Amino acid sequence: MATFVAIQNLIIRPAQAADAKALAACIDAAYAKYAGRISDLPAVSDGCAEDIADNQVWVAVHSDKIIAGLVLVAGDGFVKLANLAVHPDHGGKGLGRKLIALSEHEAIRQGFSEMRLNTHVDMSENVRLYQQLGWAEFCRSGNTISMSKHLTNG
Repeated sequence: MATFVAIQNLIIRPAQAADAKALAACIDAAYAKYAGRISDLPAVSDGCAEDIADNQVWVAVHSDKIIAGLVLVAGDGFVKLANLAVHPDHGGKGLGRKLIALSEHEAIRQGFSEMRLNTHVDMSENVRLYQQLGWAEFCRSGNTISMSKHLTNG
């Protein structure tokens, strides 16, 4: 696993156990805009400490504050992008795209050729972003949209 990636006063690094509380706060802030319009939104920040211990978790740090996070879970033949959150104070600057690119790079580096994710039907702006980045819907169940992307090394 790469240790640090510096991007314009921003450090993207693997999360540490001590990051769990700040990462949960960042995730809660990122999803707050959906809380009022999505009644079945799960508790998206639950389990941050467990994710850091058991999965691949990256954080984006600016001025010693966690401003974004990424959770990757290795599956059977694919990597799941389980959570991607950018604090609203730092949205619209391409950080989400950078983290998605990092997730794809990591999946390829680890020998995977497919990534998957689930999102909510009422998060249409996220669906559009993923589609622009080459992801395709492969299943819908209730309010859940499942998407995948086939990766190539090169």
